[in-house]
Amino acid sequence: MIAIFGLILGIFLGIWFDPVIPLAIQPYLPVAVVAAIDALFGAGRAYLEDRFNERVFIVSFSWNVIVAALLVFLGVQLGVGSAMTTAVVVVLGIRIFSNTAAIRRSILGA
Repeated sequence: MIAIFGLILGIFLGIWFDPVIPLAIQPYLPVAVVAAIDALFGAGRAYLEDRFNERVFIVSFSWNVIVAALLVFLGVQLGVGSAMTTAVVVVLGIRIFSNTAAIRRSILGA
């Protein structure tokens, strides 16, 4: 419940203060957000399967964001930044849909 409250508060503060993202960080932000969403849906799935562990969630959340950003950085250094970004988003998108399907099966039993 605290995590949901923190998420809602963070969204509200982000909208309220309207932060400016530096140009150097802008290519990494969408991938980091998708990686974070992947970790959140993974945590939701683990919770419904009674396997949720806070430590695993924090490590997974941080690791997903760091690895995704590093892959995009590598792509930028190799001159294929947009292709690498697309690849990372596709892979994480597949994981998100896989987790949402498992959540749906767990909730609806189908």
